[in-house]
Amino acid sequence: MTSNPVTVTVAYHVVPGHESDFHSWGWAMLAASARQPGFLGGGVLVDGEAEWHVVYRFAGERDLAAWEESSARRQWDVEAVGFSRQTGRKSVRGGKAWFDSQAPQPAPPAPPSKWKLWFVNMSAVFPPVLIFNVAVLPYLGALNPLIRTLLLCLCVTALVTWILMPRLQRFFKKWLYPPLQALRGRHKRTA
Repeated sequence: MTSNPVTVTVAYHVVPGHESDFHSWGWAMLAASARQPGFLGGGVLVDGEAEWHVVYRFAGERDLAAWEESSARRQWDVEAVGFSRQTGRKSVRGGKAWFDSQAPQPAPPAPPSKWKLWFVNMSAVFPPVLIFNVAVLPYLGALNPLIRTLLLCLCVTALVTWILMPRLQRFFKKWLYPPLQALRGRHKRTA
């Protein structure tokens, strides 16, 4: 047995119309368990009025076992039979497990294929290079080719990075990431 705190949550289905009976019973049962050594706290919770939970925490497994195996605890269970039915029980040692996600995380979308990326990049780079070569380079013919090329790269890179690529990525998003769009579409239909 460990000395880590143990938290137990017990789920109940409450007979409609007996919610206040269950609420009173749950808090009275927790008051009785508070007299047990090692009791750290508890509460009665409702999950959208469909499922009720009684949550209690003890300092260790020995203290929890002493409470759950006691005649007083069995008596409380007998009292609840008229208006509720236990549907589940979960016990967790320590506190970390309550905050760990139980649902598997979806895999990130696969990156677009190389030819699609090539197409989007060419769509972003070709127009400014063409415009720069036709409209600007004839006026820079006397400049050193190194400086001329540097100016071309600076201007085209700035245009592509801050103006063209963000717009093209938004425009081609459904084409570049179809599985992600399919997931989002299903989510919107069910919500």
